[in-house]
Amino acid sequence: MTGQKRRVTAADVAKLANVSRSAVSRAFTEGAYLDAEKKRRILSAADQLGYRPNALAASLQGAGSNLVAIFVGEMPNHYDKEVAAALVNGLNAAGKWPIVIGGAGDTAKFAIQNVLRYPLEAMILRSGSLDADVVSSCLKLGIPVISSGRIVEGPNVDNICVRNHDAMEQMTQHLIDQGRRKFAYLSGPDAFWSTGQRYGGFQSALSAQGIDPAQRLYGDYSVMGGYDAMQAVPNFADVDALICANDAMAIGALMYLQEIGVAVPDDIAVTGFDDISMASWPNLDLTTMRNPIEPLVAGTIGLLLARQANPDRPSETIWLDAEMVFRSTH
Repeated sequence: MTGQKRRVTAADVAKLANVSRSAVSRAFTEGAYLDAEKKRRILSAADQLGYRPNALAASLQGAGSNLVAIFVGEMPNHYDKEVAAALVNGLNAAGKWPIVIGGAGDTAKFAIQNVLRYPLEAMILRSGSLDADVVSSCLKLGIPVISSGRIVEGPNVDNICVRNHDAMEQMTQHLIDQGRRKFAYLSGPDAFWSTGQRYGGFQSALSAQGIDPAQRLYGDYSVMGGYDAMQAVPNFADVDALICANDAMAIGALMYLQEIGVAVPDDIAVTGFDDISMASWPNLDLTTMRNPIEPLVAGTIGLLLARQANPDRPSETIWLDAEMVFRSTH
C-alpha cells in the first residue's frame, strides 16, 4: 500500500532547475526581475513536477489574498441557494476566491471563527438572522463587511437590500384592487430581518384600506413549512387571499390547497415573494414579487471593490426595487 504523494515544494523546483528558492519565488511574482533563462528553467521544472505556488502563503507576505467569505446562515429556502450560487460565480468572474460558510448557533460561530483565521479581503453576510458578534469580529480584524439582503449599521459596513416593505405593500394592494378582502398571511420566523419588513408592508396596505387584520400563519421559509402551516387554517371559506412571505412556502401552500380541493385562484389567490426558478414552472405558475438576483450580486461586488479602492469611504446602502410578476395564482 503506497502512502499519500508528497506535495511538491519550491525547494524541489529550485533543485531541479539548479537555482535558489528565492529565484523560484521571483519567477512566480508578477513584476519581479529575473534573468530570462533562469525563469525559463524554473517554469519548465515547475511544469515537469506539477508545482503550483501557494497563493495563501503569498498573501501572508503582502500580496492580496482575493479571499472573500460568504456567510449564508442555514439557507432554508431555494432563493438563498440561488443567490449564493450567483455570488460565487460573480466573485469568480471578479478574480476573487469565495469561501462559503453557513450553519446556525454554535455551528455558525465555529465556522466563522475558523474562516476569520484566513486573510480575508471581505465578509459578505447573506444570513437573514445575524449575531452582532459576527460583524464586530470582522471589523476588529479590519475585514470590511457587506450585508446583502438586510440592513446592518456600522462603520465599514455596506448594505444592499430590496425594499421588502414597499414590495409587499404593493402586492397586497394589487389583490385589494382585485376585490380580495379576506386575507391570510404566511410569515417566516421573526428572527429574520426580512420577516418584519414584509409583514409590515402587508399590514400597511390593509390598514390604509380599513381592512380588518388578517390571520397570520407561520412557516420556516421552506416548502414543507408552507404545507404544514396551512393545516392551522380552520376554514378556508373565510379566506380569499393568501399572501406568502416567500415562494417556497407559497409552493407548499399550493400543494396543500390542491390536496384538499380548494381552487386557486377562484377560491383563494396565492402569491409569493422572490421569484425563484420553480415559481415559473407550468404546474405552479406562481404570482410573486421578483427579488432581483443579478442587480443584488452586481451591487454586492461593486460595494466590495469600492471599499477596497477606498477603505475610509463612508458606509453606503443600495436599495433595490422588487418587480411584480403576474402569473395564474391570483
